[in-house]
Amino acid sequence: MPAPPPPDFSGLSLAEIAKAAEEQRLPPVESWNPAHCGDSDMRIARDGRWYHQGGMIQRPEMVRLFSTILRREPDGRFVLVTPVEKLDIAVEDAPFVAIELKTEARGSAGRLAFRLNTGDIVVAGPKHPLRVEAREDGPHPYLQVRRGLDALIARPLYYELAALALENESSPPGVWSDGAFFRLEPAE
Repeated sequence: MPAPPPPDFSGLSLAEIAKAAEEQRLPPVESWNPAHCGDSDMRIARDGRWYHQGGMIQRPEMVRLFSTILRREPDGRFVLVTPVEKLDIAVEDAPFVAIELKTEARGSAGRLAFRLNTGDIVVAGPKHPLRVEAREDGPHPYLQVRRGLDALIARPLYYELAALALENESSPPGVWSDGAFFRLEPAE
């Protein structure tokens, strides 16, 4: 069964976005434990594009479908898993990229909803925290999506979050979403 098309993020209220995010049904990959079968010859690039045997996967529906069977193993590897097989997949940074942000309210009443490159919608909060990692090339902001899978927050969205943090005038700088406060500077 093909993955449903992503909702029109710009035309939805934040309440509708939150409801859609809660209703996303995913296969129970955490309960599937088939024998390891090898390598998928697939890769997710830093920019969120998916590749198979060196060629970019052009169909967004295929990417969405594969993203629903992605799992992170306890040893940190990423796999595509079904009830009958488990295949390694290379991930250069994070398996998803947050590409769109919608905000509601400010301060401690704020809510932040993100649309991912796969069409998934995630509302930041206690179950989906934000974090920032320090790297040589600057800060790398992430959103926890599900089951140990993260989304790299695209640089323009990080700048939007930074502007919200400046409005908050909090120390340390950060943003609120669903009652949780998230620092926008790397943890020391």
